[in-house]
Amino acid sequence: MILALKVDVDTDRGTREGVPALQSLLTEFSAPACFLFSLGPDNTGKAIRRVFRPGFFQKVSRTSVVQLYGIRTLLNGTLLPAPHIGRRNQEIMRGVRDAGFEIGIHCHDHFKWQDYLATMSLEQTRAEFGKALAEFERIFGHPATTAGTPGWQVSAHSRQVYDEAGLLYSSDVRGESPFYPEIAGQIFKTLEIPSTLPTFDELLGRPEYPDEHIVPHYLSLLRADRPNVLTIHAEIEGMMKLPLFRALLVAFQKAGVELVRMDDLAHSLLANRKDLPVRPIVMAEIDGRSGTLATQG
Repeated sequence: MILALKVDVDTDRGTREGVPALQSLLTEFSAPACFLFSLGPDNTGKAIRRVFRPGFFQKVSRTSVVQLYGIRTLLNGTLLPAPHIGRRNQEIMRGVRDAGFEIGIHCHDHFKWQDYLATMSLEQTRAEFGKALAEFERIFGHPATTAGTPGWQVSAHSRQVYDEAGLLYSSDVRGESPFYPEIAGQIFKTLEIPSTLPTFDELLGRPEYPDEHIVPHYLSLLRADRPNVLTIHAEIEGMMKLPLFRALLVAFQKAGVELVRMDDLAHSLLANRKDLPVRPIVMAEIDGRSGTLATQG
């Protein structure tokens, strides 16, 4: 069985604290991962507007959001100024690249992309993603080759700007296997490698998934007939739940799971691109997460 890890980095604190912790742990296990960075302002505090979404209160009560993210982060962009993540943490980001990990774009403004992508025009979408592209190139000195959207939010416009950017692949969707996306009859050329496994925050705090059951649950979900992809978060697995993530890495190692780079996986898939299917992207609810997100149809 093969497994690829991608790390969503949402916040300034997650970049400062969670990223170095994950980098150290993954290096200890010789485990590759793709770090996807939020590159602009940390407006996490504005996400309180999601209070009106179905399932929001349930998730907040389950996952101890204050403990996971901290009061300071939850006030960013509202009562406190929004720190600019890329400018404040560029050396940490470069250190991840220099340590041999794959790097890519999560977003420019996490709150704006996750909450307003669906209503953005093509020009607005292009401008917002363009800010992320420019900041990525400023920090790393070369163009980005991959992106993974916040909150699994996708639109036809976002897929078009991915194509325009010439990305090698993306990881925006929850699904079963790699595919070329189709939205409203339009087929896009950027390969999608979806996350196939639930995230920690979709399981944490649920009575059926106490911490001691989470590792065996993940092992039970791995499949040999597809690439398994797990999305982790710098703010969760890299901070409060770092010991639990270590236990998961130990279990993967003992089970003989082969950890692979996302970009290597993409290159191997594209070598046989004629075998890759076209599948629709459908916005739908999934267990453990509030609102709707992009799923593989």
